[in-house]
Amino acid sequence: MKKITTPVSEEEILSLDVGDQISISGIMYTGRDAALPQLVELIIQDKLNFNIEGSAIMHTAVSNAGIAPTTSNKEEIESTIPFLSKNGVKIHIGKGMLHEETIKSLKENNSIFVITPPVAALLTSKVIEKECILFENEGMEAFYRLKVDNIPGIVAVSNGKSI
Repeated sequence: MKKITTPVSEEEILSLDVGDQISISGIMYTGRDAALPQLVELIIQDKLNFNIEGSAIMHTAVSNAGIAPTTSNKEEIESTIPFLSKNGVKIHIGKGMLHEETIKSLKENNSIFVITPPVAALLTSKVIEKECILFENEGMEAFYRLKVDNIPGIVAVSNGKSI
């Protein structure tokens, strides 16, 4: 298992291949249908007050029941992946198949897509701290900053290849 700590470097991303088992520690952001399109708008308007360079975003909601990835190929989520990759997000974490255009954009922007076991209890046990930092009005679909320790995953898209 390869250990990754965020923020992740360009070189680390280039060293990963489809099928690699990884463990992610450090700061991870969360967002899904409600939050990610709003995040894109903040970046476009140059109103984002934190740096997402080298970051990881999990496509999930956060609640007291835990975290678990949602389907990443929903239009509201997948449509944000190319833009967020171009603007510094290196690891997108979720589940499901991505479209060929998204896979190409991940390659062009040296970013990867990682799938995690959809086991809320396992993933939640890896969260050390959580803080809502944007879109609090969206409830559990708000945008969170998590401090995590060893979130497991498998690289599903890297260097233009997909599982």
